[in-house]
Amino acid sequence: MKEIPYYYQDVDFDQLAKSSPDFAAIIAPAKRKGFIDFKNPKVVQQLSISLLQQDFSLQLTLPQNRLCPPIPVRWNYVRWIQDLLDTSSPTYRDTPDPAREVTGLDIGVGASCIYALLACSTREKWRMLGTDVDAHSLACATRNVKDNGLEKRIKLKQMSAEDPLLPLDMLKIEELDFVMTNPPFYDSHADFLAATKRSVDDESGPTPVLTGADNEMIYPGGDVAFVLRILQDSLKLRERVQWYTAMLSKLSSLQQVLAKLKEEGITNFAVTSLQPGRGTKRWGLAWSFGDMRVRNDVGRHGELVVSVLPQPTVQTVEGRGQMSREEVGRKVDELVKGFDVRWMWKEGRGEGVMVAKENVWSRAARRKKKFEEEGRGKVGGKAGESGKAKQVEKDAEMKDGSESESEDEEPVALAVKIICLEGKLEMRWLQGQDHVVFTSFCGVLKRALSTATNDDKV
Repeated sequence: MKEIPYYYQDVDFDQLAKSSPDFAAIIAPAKRKGFIDFKNPKVVQQLSISLLQQDFSLQLTLPQNRLCPPIPVRWNYVRWIQDLLDTSSPTYRDTPDPAREVTGLDIGVGASCIYALLACSTREKWRMLGTDVDAHSLACATRNVKDNGLEKRIKLKQMSAEDPLLPLDMLKIEELDFVMTNPPFYDSHADFLAATKRSVDDESGPTPVLTGADNEMIYPGGDVAFVLRILQDSLKLRERVQWYTAMLSKLSSLQQVLAKLKEEGITNFAVTSLQPGRGTKRWGLAWSFGDMRVRNDVGRHGELVVSVLPQPTVQTVEGRGQMSREEVGRKVDELVKGFDVRWMWKEGRGEGVMVAKENVWSRAARRKKKFEEEGRGKVGGKAGESGKAKQVEKDAEMKDGSESESEDEEPVALAVKIICLEGKLEMRWLQGQDHVVFTSFCGVLKRALSTATNDDKV
């Protein structure tokens, strides 16, 4: 299935009008006036319906009294979740796995059921569960699911306001790959009206009309309180869900929730800004209790302030002198082979994946290794016969650098992918709970390359 990119630009209304006669008809008066009236609910609805048909081949029916989803920002959220899962796979792949079966939960599907439709229409092996407290919204959502032939892969469930937001036990589900939510943003009607006035006064971009039920827009404490409630549930469920995610309305909301994550000791998180073109800017937050690390451009996606950034999952080390890629590779291979780790080296590609059960490259670890080898020599053993890398030759034993089935229960302190380039190397953090362990290993390689010369013979 073809991967659909993020929306980075404004919607091309002229192109959309060419592909959608219904949209062309509804904006014809706008062309005569010289502007599109985004305060007109019919214009906003037709824009979403036509864009969904053009870009995703999906049909959508929307009631007049429920929220109309702006497609670009909704898709960017789904696309980011796809990237989260694609780059934190146990196979250590950074690309989509078409065979991977994924199950997600959307909290508050709304009348459109937009997230489940987008997720399942773009990934054939994905399934979605959706919950909502509003019977009318669920009835409309059910119709949209059926109209797109996705009844077998999208299941909807009505909940009450008192039910947990993450009802895995109620739904008789042991594990989920991800949870997502676009929560009610406003604390009260007064908060909603004030935000609407600010949007009207802001002339930097189009201001779409907001039509929706109270449960879609208002929650005591707003989006922060709603997401913190999910956080509290996640502290109990922990690794039963790989990624907990949420969309947030403001940077300040993101900062408040992120501060709470850090208070709880959660260090594996990712952030994104979700702004297609000049459209309304939203933020996305994801956290995990597992130790799989997303690719750096996914964990720090979009335009973000420094204060919300997670620890980087990539480091680049420059070599000394004009080292070729082959020379960098030989130096790395020689070094890693000396550690008690699992090591898959692909010389032709200049890439390798190292998996370590513990830090075996520190000075203390090297002294311990030397002491043990000397002890084996005194009792008749062969010094140096252990403590070296287990070289993995076949992809069947380590798929894309992942552990073999017989060893996948072993604890992993660090897994890292090393990519050798001309005069430098790039290290991608794949797995591990402790960023210090990752940086310490990067330091070992940095020292090795900084002392290397073009005359090194390996």
